[in-house]
Amino acid sequence: MLMLEQLMDLIRQHAGDAVINNPAVPNEQNDAVVAEAGHSIIGGLKNMISQGNIQEVIGLFQQQGGDVTATPAAQQLQSGFIQNLMNRFGLDQGAAGGVANNLLPQVLEKFVHKTNDPNDSSFNIRDVVQQLGGGGANSSFDLQGLMGQFTGGDGSGIPESIKGVFGR
Repeated sequence: MLMLEQLMDLIRQHAGDAVINNPAVPNEQNDAVVAEAGHSIIGGLKNMISQGNIQEVIGLFQQQGGDVTATPAAQQLQSGFIQNLMNRFGLDQGAAGGVANNLLPQVLEKFVHKTNDPNDSSFNIRDVVQQLGGGGANSSFDLQGLMGQFTGGDGSGIPESIKGVFGR
């Protein structure tokens, strides 16, 4: 999945103090913790969509220039990542929270910014939403129908960059 590879690059760029230079994370686990961050973000967003919480995911991407970490989606992602670090790597809650608090806000802000930036083609909002929703060229994933449920069908309140995904 190309989006996951791009997200992993973004995570690696910001992993310095949060993971690599963090004494709570053994050096031999650095790569695995970085990979877990990517899987936690993508898996968490996919879970939200599969559970019908697409509005939360869209709310995350509407935070262009705002506080991404204040969104319910970001808070869920952060919580899930902390839990995964504790379960998979044996980090205590304080250490796991430190990794998540130092890594995810930066990564999510860059991810949202790059997805919304018309001059940056590294993340395309249409591809992101389709991949998160399991959609592809032959998918029955009904993005437009889902958007109608949350917007009353008029698309109000949706950034222009996201409206294009839904044919608005």
